Amino acid sequence: MARSTRQSKILELISIKEIETQDELVNELKNLNFDITQATISRDIKELRLIKILSSDSGKYKYAVVENENQAVSNKYILVFKEAVISVKNAQNLCVIKTIKGMATAVCGIIDKLNLENIMGSVCGDDTVMIILPNDLQAFKTTETLNKIAS
Repeated sequence: MARSTRQSKILELISIKEIETQDELVNELKNLNFDITQATISRDIKELRLIKILSSDSGKYKYAVVENENQAVSNKYILVFKEAVISVKNAQNLCVIKTIKGMATAVCGIIDKLNLENIMGSVCGDDTVMIILPNDLQAFKTTETLNKIAS
């Protein structure tokens, strides 16, 4: 099949499924009768400029299309987040993050880069970040996601 057909199918697949690895993508395409190799998928990923982003649903990384290069969250930011965060807890419709002293602003900025769903806003001090969510359930889900990232 033509490269454009295959790449269109890749874009369709990553928009409807959380695909974490190239092997998963190869298997999905083989199930749809595409005769491809991992090397071909690797080239397609590069040509399509796909990146791995953190899923707000599962807390795992998945392939996605970058709309602009500022959306990508590098592993360096994730490492800073992991090192700086002491705890993540929810309180009604809030998610409260305790950080090591002086790191709340950095953690708050990383959370903004994650583009998590339903966050209405965030406020930070020296060692605390407060995220405002529309309801208790969304606060709970966001807390779970951030705890997965922090661990």
